[in-house]
Amino acid sequence: MTDISMPFYTNHSALTDFFEFHHLMEKNQIVMTYAGEFSQSLTKTLLSFTEKKFSMEDVEDIVRRKIFNIMVELLQNISKNALDNGPESTEHSPVFMIGESKDCFLLISSNKISNEHIPPLQKRLDQVNSLDTEGLRQLYKQVRMNASFSKVGGAGIGIIDMARKSNHTIDYHFLPVDDHASMFSIQIKISKN
Repeated sequence: MTDISMPFYTNHSALTDFFEFHHLMEKNQIVMTYAGEFSQSLTKTLLSFTEKKFSMEDVEDIVRRKIFNIMVELLQNISKNALDNGPESTEHSPVFMIGESKDCFLLISSNKISNEHIPPLQKRLDQVNSLDTEGLRQLYKQVRMNASFSKVGGAGIGIIDMARKSNHTIDYHFLPVDDHASMFSIQIKISKN
């Protein structure tokens, strides 16, 4: 009988990388991170975990609701819009993280998207980032009334709603993967008070 078990790590370098990663997470105050395949059941699990964690830590109700609502939007975007990497590729897996500082929480997601979706997405993000609270309210109302939904399943309402709930601009970045796809990373800040 052949032993097919694999060791936890293959060399000293892998263990060093693990500890460096752990140190990096602590330094940046990462509360939670997940990378891999996203599904509706995983989304429910992550939401439940986060709700329990922040309830135990006495995070204010209004802040918890903002985190929860924005998290729902980010996780749904990942599960609906992420491009499939194929069964064997983990190089560009979707990622979701929650970080915490003294004044705020950071919700961060990254997933692979088709390059053809970048121009309208970037246009909506830039538009949302240029508006104040009243401008966001008006845009939200206008988009809901017009309901011009795109092939990717939305009219940008989620982006508008995340900006409204966070009261901060949305940081984002597109990192080219190849001629057809890019990694879309988004970071949303939620103040604690």
